Amino acid sequence: MCYDVSFHTNIQLTLDIFPDLADNRQLELNSDALIHVEGHALPMYYVINTKEHVTQLTNMDWGVTPLYVKDPKERKARRSGMINARSERIFDDQNSYWYRIRNNRCLIPVSGIYEHRQIIGWKNKVPYLVQMKGMPVFFLPGLYQESTEVDTLTGELYQEGTYTLITRPANGLMAQIHNSGENKHRMPLFVHHEMAKQWIDPELTETGVREVLNYEVPVDELSYDTVYTIRGGKQRPDHLEKNAHWEWVALPPLGNDTPLNAGKQQSLF
Repeated sequence: MCYDVSFHTNIQLTLDIFPDLADNRQLELNSDALIHVEGHALPMYYVINTKEHVTQLTNMDWGVTPLYVKDPKERKARRSGMINARSERIFDDQNSYWYRIRNNRCLIPVSGIYEHRQIIGWKNKVPYLVQMKGMPVFFLPGLYQESTEVDTLTGELYQEGTYTLITRPANGLMAQIHNSGENKHRMPLFVHHEMAKQWIDPELTETGVREVLNYEVPVDELSYDTVYTIRGGKQRPDHLEKNAHWEWVALPPLGNDTPLNAGKQQSLF
């Protein structure tokens, strides 16, 4: 799946790609904090969608709110399971929540995503930054939900916007990086700019939507690099940004998950 993204670029690049984009952001997000955005924190982020035939850039919280859950604490807890939506369930599982909101299509602008690789015998997984070559900003298709809620403390009504990021079966590269865990061999749905624009076109037919959902980005159109540990409060010894290259000692090449020197432990942990 995909729980970590990066937006280490200027938001103006997004506005340039969508020249008619209405800038309806409620908040200007901290650019330093966007170098690593972790989905499990249910953070506010940038989302592009089309409403009343107007394409807009706005803010929404990551993790769709399950409106069928009435208890506020349980509802928040379940949002952690609504961070990603499997592409296969959007049309073909009519009992899924994603089928219910399948027409609420949105885009998540990113400069890259982070994914973790398991190495046999290593305590910690190795994080990789994966990007689309030649694209300082690209877009991940998602689904969104807007609802009117009642503040349980004040009784006032407030609008809430939440979104999920769509994943699909991994291509040959991502299968080697995302190689463990319950959701191994999954990846975000990477699309090109023109396909991204199609995704949020309200006139796109079901056939067109399925074509986007079934798109598998070619391996040679992705770049990847190892980075230092991105989760937790551990600081990089070199004090560089989270998306900077980090050399992992004895890291085996992709496709081989046995350390190059099994007797030499990774010195960071």
